[in-house]
Amino acid sequence: MSTRLSIGEFSRLTHLSVRSLRRHHEAGLLVPATVDPATGYRYYTGEQIPTAQVIHRLRELDVPLAAVQRILDAADPGARADLVAEHLHRLEAELDRTRAAVRSLRRLLAPEPAPVRVEVRAVAATSVAAIEADVALDDVLSWYAGAMAELDAALPVLVGPPGGVYDNALFEVGRGHVLVHRPVDDPPRTGRVHPVELPAVELAVATHVGDHDDIEVTYGEVGSWVVANALQVAGPVRETYLVGPRDTDDASAWRTEIGWPVFSVATGPGQSASGSAP
Repeated sequence: MSTRLSIGEFSRLTHLSVRSLRRHHEAGLLVPATVDPATGYRYYTGEQIPTAQVIHRLRELDVPLAAVQRILDAADPGARADLVAEHLHRLEAELDRTRAAVRSLRRLLAPEPAPVRVEVRAVAATSVAAIEADVALDDVLSWYAGAMAELDAALPVLVGPPGGVYDNALFEVGRGHVLVHRPVDDPPRTGRVHPVELPAVELAVATHVGDHDDIEVTYGEVGSWVVANALQVAGPVRETYLVGPRDTDDASAWRTEIGWPVFSVATGPGQSASGSAP
């Protein structure tokens, strides 16, 4: 017969607080071996220690109680491993987002941030093969991946770097028109791919270096330069992916041009605005 352990003894052995043990009992997650009907005291056995330790580790990883219950109830070791892996993937994604936020804050709060070079560039009208749709901001990355894969299949020969045109509403209200494209002299029509003529435009252009986790900082720096130079934004943002995940796994080597269509406050839309800044 197993030796009974008081809740205090069991707490010390498993590093689960008495309060946590009581909560797990109430939730049906870790039920004491016996409960004294007269005193209400909870007693556990040594055989319950491994289960308690598993619960302790899962809760340290912020696994919700309901998910902990599903893991404990899974009879098949493979099913248990899959449930744990699913939560670990979520944790890794959250960790990536946290690291990205830290990098952005460090860049924003640097006492002497490295200046971003901005130039005004006249871009001629360009024929491209494109895929476009109205997309929610949260879905842009997955939509882009699918659209670009379809463009790659339709255009096996690379002519120039791919790009995207992003409607202002995408950032302002969380949903807007997105167009991804690849330059080509004779754009085909196949599936969602169709020809588009991107109009001539003057862009305030800066190059974002590295992955896109802190690309909004570069956006802000371009915007500050536009304001400081008495320019106005005149259309959807253009991005050109000079080097990206399709080219190398080394995120530090990625280069993304951010182009804001602009016009001079003095001259108005459709008239020339030129210049550059370090």
